[in-house]
Amino acid sequence: MTADWRKKILRISAQAAAFAATVLVAGVIASPLAVKANESNVVIPVSVPEAVAELRQQPALGATAMPLAPGQQPLTEALLANYVKRQQELRAVEVTLDGPNSPLNAEMLMGYIARGSLSGGNTALSAIDSFMAPIARPEPTVTPDILAAYVDSGYLPTEKRVKVANTERECLAQAIYHEARGESAAGQLAVANVIVNRARSDRYPSSLCGVIYQNADKGRYRCQFTFACDGRDDTPRERAAWSRSKALAAEIYAEYATGDEVGALPGSALFYHTTAVSPSWSNTYSRVAQVGSHIFYSPN
Repeated sequence: MTADWRKKILRISAQAAAFAATVLVAGVIASPLAVKANESNVVIPVSVPEAVAELRQQPALGATAMPLAPGQQPLTEALLANYVKRQQELRAVEVTLDGPNSPLNAEMLMGYIARGSLSGGNTALSAIDSFMAPIARPEPTVTPDILAAYVDSGYLPTEKRVKVANTERECLAQAIYHEARGESAAGQLAVANVIVNRARSDRYPSSLCGVIYQNADKGRYRCQFTFACDGRDDTPRERAAWSRSKALAAEIYAEYATGDEVGALPGSALFYHTTAVSPSWSNTYSRVAQVGSHIFYSPN
């Protein structure tokens, strides 16, 4: 090979190398431009709308402080209204690029309720579901029959009951004062015990006043207790004795009204007289006790 051919080959090789280098440099320079041109096709996350971010910062509506078992969360009309309102607010916000959600209607809400009931994971929806179900109501404790029986058994308005109680205590105090004011406390208690026994017996009137003033309208000395029909003024004259009689009458009436036993004498003791007399009827009854100047008897 001549020197001229070698020179031609070297020149052609140098030109080819220079062209390749030029192409390589152009490719490196053009690559960022290509990426820049295709940058509009890159998918990036959509930012959270400001309205949704504000809703997320608000406290939850309804009772959500403590998760409850499905169906156990107490539901009120306010909780149901708050739940629907919150759902409507969330659905009114455009959270996707597809536009706002469909409005919350009755059909969609019932669908939520059905899914929540099946899964058991949404206590709010389960509470709404339980709210829609019929509620078992307890049977009334007072029926018309019970009320009628109560009235028939001797119902009295409170005002009249107070008046009756005051009258009964007054009658008993009068009997204790006039029959036994000179007796000891035990003697007075025994006399009062006979009056209570008679009121509880079916042989005599069923009230203390009825027992004490029985037959007082039949004439002088025809009643059961002398002071009630002797024609004298029954106004107490001895203050201390009257005060003691009233105090004892209050205690005994409380026992009588509640059904407790007075306890001074047996419940069968229905009669008494003073030791100063000896009535004929005393021989026909059983003597049960002597307290102070009074002797007490029970029917045979």
